[in-house]
Amino acid sequence: METVSTIQTEDFTAHYDPTENTVFLKGFLRLNGIEAYQPVMDLLLSALDQAPACIVDLSGLEFLNSSGISMLSMFVVRVRDRGDIALTFRGSNQVLWQTRSLKNLKRLMPTLTIEFAD
Repeated sequence: METVSTIQTEDFTAHYDPTENTVFLKGFLRLNGIEAYQPVMDLLLSALDQAPACIVDLSGLEFLNSSGISMLSMFVVRVRDRGDIALTFRGSNQVLWQTRSLKNLKRLMPTLTIEFAD
């Protein structure tokens, strides 16, 4: 089974770069309901199987709706429950939803690393 490493639409891109063990999410991610986020969740989960550490770079993600935030929360819980992955989220201080929402994910997984850049 071939792993999908890129999802691209008119509004957003989700891309896994195995050389950096990083999933990049960019654009405006506003899918309808949690079911619509399953391909993005699958891409995130497949990245976990590639290395003992995973980075999710959200610095280019300008908008994420509540269903997307729920999907990220579920992803963090899955990583926490596995217990063998070092997870890092990269965000931007310039994007309001990130400064608010990413800190909440740390409540779900205290070992989560969150990095903000300008």
